[in-house]
Amino acid sequence: MRKWMPLLAVCLGTFMLLVDVTIVSVALPSMTDSLDTSFTSLQWVVDVYVLVLAALLMALGSLSDIKGSRRVYLAGLAVFAVASLACGLANSSEMLIAARAVQGLGASAMFATNTALLAGNYEGRDRGIAFGLWGAVNGAAAAAGPIIGGLLTEHLNWRWIFLVNLPVAAVALFLGAKHLAGAATRPQSRLDLPGTLTFTLASTLLIYGLIRAGEDGWTATGTLLLFGGTVAALLLFVLVERGKRDPMLDLGLMRSPSFGGLMFGAAVFSAAAFANLVFVSVWAQSVLDLSPVKAGLILTPLSGMSFVAAGLAGRFLSNMPPHIPIGGGLLLIGAGSLLEMMVTGSSGWTALLPGFIVTGIGVGIASPILASAALASAPADRAGMAGGAANTFRQLGFALGIPAVAAIVSATVTTRLEDSDLFRDADGAAELVTAGQSSGALAQVAADARDAAGNVVEDAYAAGLDQAFLASGVAALLAGVLVLLVVRPSAGAVPTQATDASEVGEDRALKSV
Repeated sequence: MRKWMPLLAVCLGTFMLLVDVTIVSVALPSMTDSLDTSFTSLQWVVDVYVLVLAALLMALGSLSDIKGSRRVYLAGLAVFAVASLACGLANSSEMLIAARAVQGLGASAMFATNTALLAGNYEGRDRGIAFGLWGAVNGAAAAAGPIIGGLLTEHLNWRWIFLVNLPVAAVALFLGAKHLAGAATRPQSRLDLPGTLTFTLASTLLIYGLIRAGEDGWTATGTLLLFGGTVAALLLFVLVERGKRDPMLDLGLMRSPSFGGLMFGAAVFSAAAFANLVFVSVWAQSVLDLSPVKAGLILTPLSGMSFVAAGLAGRFLSNMPPHIPIGGGLLLIGAGSLLEMMVTGSSGWTALLPGFIVTGIGVGIASPILASAALASAPADRAGMAGGAANTFRQLGFALGIPAVAAIVSATVTTRLEDSDLFRDADGAAELVTAGQSSGALAQVAADARDAAGNVVEDAYAAGLDQAFLASGVAALLAGVLVLLVVRPSAGAVPTQATDASEVGEDRALKSV
């Protein structure tokens, strides 16, 4: 049992940081009332955490290669715990958003080191089991967040969704300090600050552009300027990374079709499977009038199937060429998303059940293989970079998916409310409906027309979800086909200049995962 203590230390931190990606979703209506702020402002409570988490993953992965994965992981745990306390004590939306950004920094340090720590603490069959269980935790955590958030919000207070992290972090710190062994380091290397800054700038501009697109439209001047800034920042990132001895991301990896296909698949994986869950939770509370607990529990089939499938995939599919389980998992996510389009204005939550089951299986199959395939795609001394890149694209996909889904849902709801001619301010009413505050939208309507307006709201939100599910399904199917076509069994490994025998041996061991 002692040999699994490092895995427990890593999985506790991983579960906690991934739960915090989605745990906020069911608490947003309560936060809006408690902090007396708008839903648009609180959307940043979700987005800023994921943005910082994603934007710094590769930089902190490189830092772990320099300073040691164990040291970076434990430091991240400490920062995450302190920031969680600040989130729980926040008395304004600005303070909460700032604390969530710091929490994202700690989470990024933890997540960037996960795969390197598992590879450094386990070998052979134990490594396959460890990655399988870690993948199961990945698959279950994102979907379990709303359930835990619902329980804490309904029976305690929304602040406890952050304060509950403190005892978990304490246990993970104790186990990590006592049992974790570090991986090989490259102390002669340097952290790539220009690459980190330009990549973070590009990510921020793109996410903010998507949020503005949902508010102002895709062709609005502000939206186009933000997208143009994104392109400029990405070009600057490429320029500063070219030819660097210790880049945040080795662009030679990205020139490999296999590695590029893996990264694209990782981004679509998270966006298609999880971004719409925030709005499913809002729909359940606002339209179906479910409690926060019940709104979270309707996601149980997805989380349960992903947990079971990930455990089995990590054990039985780890020796399979990575493009098969990853591509197959994406195809299942796509099929599940299309099945979720069965929602109508009169539907109950069970309309989502078939799609959730299929999506959960796809998540479970693809998740653990993505991690090991990323490790196999780079030399052993770049394990932190490769693992950080895979996790970056996964979380960046989620961060981009939330405003994209919001824009789709909001546009559909706005059109339906405008067509009904029942709302004096259709745009304002649509914003309230999308945010889960349908009662505020209905207050605009004359009393004798509220029943009809309520039916319009139900149909409008269901139509918005259907469009979001359609976009998710098509994206996942296309990504699945691409992965199957371009990712090869070698997982895009690039030549290494390392000549040390032990380093080459470790590289081969990683490729066997």
